[in-house]
Amino acid sequence: MEAIGTIEQINADYKNNQTILTLKLNSNEFTSLEKLKDVKLNVELKKWYKKRKLDCNAYMWLLIQKIAEKISTPEAIVTKEDIYRDAIREVGAYKIVPIKNEAVDEWIRIWSSNGIGWICDTQPSKLEGFTNVMCYHGSSVYNQKEMNRLVDIIKEECRSLEIETMPPKELEALLREWK
Repeated sequence: MEAIGTIEQINADYKNNQTILTLKLNSNEFTSLEKLKDVKLNVELKKWYKKRKLDCNAYMWLLIQKIAEKISTPEAIVTKEDIYRDAIREVGAYKIVPIKNEAVDEWIRIWSSNGIGWICDTQPSKLEGFTNVMCYHGSSVYNQKEMNRLVDIIKEECRSLEIETMPPKELEALLREWK
């Protein structure tokens, strides 16, 4: 079960070295929760955020497809995935991880298995026997600021190619929906 809620109380059980939480959930799943009472659970608490609407994501991919169609030639096909990955790099949401040289290919393979936008670039490391791997996160985990930047990059590319985009007010409304 997954729910949205808040922590109402935090207490310490010093005798058993445990923390006792009282949660207030935005759910009326009382019977489902009752069945979990006194059952060992995996619990994960993380700060809530409103997920992006798929409409904004779908619109982004529509623009990316139009760009790919416009710049592709019979001699050089450009895929929408290539355009998306280039935009991901421009957003610049990445972490640098030093990896042992012999493990770099496996690291990149595993990282990239997260999705289309999960890409890696490499650069020499100052550590002997290591390579710095720049690990870019796909837009599925972007915060609002990163997603706004991604959409802005794609809109700018559309403008430069004279591809029609949604009127600014409509696009702003789409972006505002996942604030």
